[in-house]
Amino acid sequence: MKSSAIVFREQGAVDTLQEEVGPPLPGALLIQTEKTLISAGTELTALDRRFEDGTGWDNWVKYPFRPGYSNVGKVVAIGPDVAGFAPGDRVFTRAVHAQYVTFPAEGAVKVPADVDTESAIWAGIGKIVQNGVRRAQHKLGDAVVVVGLGMLGQLAVQYARLTGPRELIAIDTVEKRRDWAAAHGATHPLPGPAAECLETVRALTNGALADVVYDVTGNAATLAQVLPLARPLGTVVLLGDTGYPSTQCLSQYLVTGGLTLAGAHDSNPAPTATVHTPWSHTSMTELFLHYLARGQMEVRSMITHRFPYTQAANAYALLRDNRAESMGVILEWQ
Repeated sequence: MKSSAIVFREQGAVDTLQEEVGPPLPGALLIQTEKTLISAGTELTALDRRFEDGTGWDNWVKYPFRPGYSNVGKVVAIGPDVAGFAPGDRVFTRAVHAQYVTFPAEGAVKVPADVDTESAIWAGIGKIVQNGVRRAQHKLGDAVVVVGLGMLGQLAVQYARLTGPRELIAIDTVEKRRDWAAAHGATHPLPGPAAECLETVRALTNGALADVVYDVTGNAATLAQVLPLARPLGTVVLLGDTGYPSTQCLSQYLVTGGLTLAGAHDSNPAPTATVHTPWSHTSMTELFLHYLARGQMEVRSMITHRFPYTQAANAYALLRDNRAESMGVILEWQ
C-alpha cells in the first residue's frame, strides 16, 4: 500500500514523500499511525544541521533523513512468528513520522486503555529522561536543580518529583516553561540563565547547594555554568547531546568539588530485561505509560500545537521560530 512519510530532503528542507509499504516480515508488525510527536531538540538539530563535523550527530544524520521516534498507531497486520499482538492493538513504537510503518514486535509496547494517544506518544522522550534520572541515583530529601525546561527538562522535573526531593528548583529563561514546571512539582521556578542563579540556589538550600543538577539544555556553554550549583561530592547529569562538543568546557568545580559527572543517552538501557539489567528500553517505556495511567505524570497540558502531517513544514518552522510558545507539537496522520 502507499504511505506518506516525512523526510528532511536536505539541510533545512522538510518534504512529504510517498512510499510503498508491504506486508510485515517475520517478527514485525504493520501499524497505521494515529499521531506522532516531534522531538524538537533532536529533530531541529538534524533538520538544520546544528552540529560539527565528525560528531555522533554527523555520523547519524545523512540526507535524505527520516525523522521521528515517537509514534502511536493501530496494528493492522502481524508478521509470522509474532505473539502477543493482535490487529487493532494500539501500540507505541520508536518508528519515524509516517502514515504506515513496519516495526519489530519486540520493540512495540501496548498502550494501556486508560492512556490517551496524545499522552502515550511522549513515551519515547519519557524513556530517555527516565534513563537520565536513573543515572542520578536520587536519594529521599535531595535538593534537585533542573536547568533547561524543554520537553526533556519538563519530564525530568516530574520524574525527580517522584523521588521525594526536599527542593526541586527549575531554571529557564522562558516564563511559560517555568509555569509548566511549577504546575508539575517544581518548588522554585527561577528565571535563567543558570550562571545568575547560584546565590538563589545557595539560599534555597540553606547554603548546601544541590545534591543533583541536570543540564538539559543541549547548549555547550551551559555545562560550565551548572557545575557550581552542585554541592561538594554532588552529581551533575548531562541529559542532552550538544552538536558542538568541542566548545563544551568543564570548570575547576568538577575537581575541587569532587563532583560526579554522569552522561545519559537514549542508547544506554539494555535491549532486553534480565535479572541483572531489569530496566530495558521496553520496561522503562512501560513504566512511563504506567505513571501516565496512574496520574503520577502528566503531559497533555504541555501539548501546544497540532498539525496534519501535510503541514509538517509549518510545524518545524513554528518550532524553529517560536520555541518560547511551543512545547508538545503533534503530527496527525488520520
